[in-house]
Amino acid sequence: MNKITQLFNIKYPIIQGGMIWNSGYKLASAVSNAGGLGLIGAGSMYPEVLREHIQKCKKATDKPFGVNIPMLYPNIEEIMNIVVEEGVKIVFTSAGNPKTWTSFLKERGITVVHVVSSSAFALKAQDAGVHAVVAEGFEAGGHNGREETTTLTLIPMVKEKIKIPLIAAGGIATGRGMLAAMILGADGVQVGSRFAASIESSSHNNFKETIVNTLEGGTQLTLKELAPVRLIKNKFYQDVQDLYQKCPSKEDLVQLLGRARAKRGMFEGDLEEGELEIGQVAGLIHKILPVEEIVQQMIAEFETASKEKITFEF
Repeated sequence: MNKITQLFNIKYPIIQGGMIWNSGYKLASAVSNAGGLGLIGAGSMYPEVLREHIQKCKKATDKPFGVNIPMLYPNIEEIMNIVVEEGVKIVFTSAGNPKTWTSFLKERGITVVHVVSSSAFALKAQDAGVHAVVAEGFEAGGHNGREETTTLTLIPMVKEKIKIPLIAAGGIATGRGMLAAMILGADGVQVGSRFAASIESSSHNNFKETIVNTLEGGTQLTLKELAPVRLIKNKFYQDVQDLYQKCPSKEDLVQLLGRARAKRGMFEGDLEEGELEIGQVAGLIHKILPVEEIVQQMIAEFETASKEKITFEF
């Protein structure tokens, strides 16, 4: 056992990212049943939909699971109350000030983890009283930090600053990637893209197939004026780039983005006009697999790689 498996009472220090339109109760419960920590992604759910997924997750697993809550959510107070009412014991917060809700959750016996993109934000989260942080590198899919710091440099920088447990995220989809992150100082890893391309993910199969067909260089961070987001390069992405050639205002970008682009792409399967959020590591994902197989492959590769004796000559 290490700090993360002890903190969450799980078998493996693998956390499933709480991704919008991917992370319903089927994915969360499958990851928890496989020995990791599954997270329901509240960011794409109306309050009562979230309640339904929490209730179904409790029926689908007797293992620990949590909820990921972006704090910019318009119904944030209602969401937090639902989490408490339904007896959720683990909450990952993101996209906001951790001081806002950490005390509220901790007073109710909930373990709180906050997602950060820099060592400065990690320190603020630690000062706010969270139990652990997820440090997410620039490689990650979806909405990213503005610092553009890669996982390779972010993890040791955060490790140097904080005393609480550290979870690495961004570009991790294999056992070797997990080992590398832990050698750099992480106590566990958060995996998003690899679980997005799982059978149990709630996203559309068109999106899953696109993930496994995405090659190196097939994603790009864009829309930094609004909220930096890493997308697969499709027609919508190209429309954004074409608009940039005209020196658009922020309002022009908002108009092009419109509403529900992420839902259209990831949940409804519109590969042309939808937002297809995935990380750079998609280039290492070649098959849609069941969660149990993904976890076991990662652990087997991690254990094999950790036992290898590699000699370098200088």
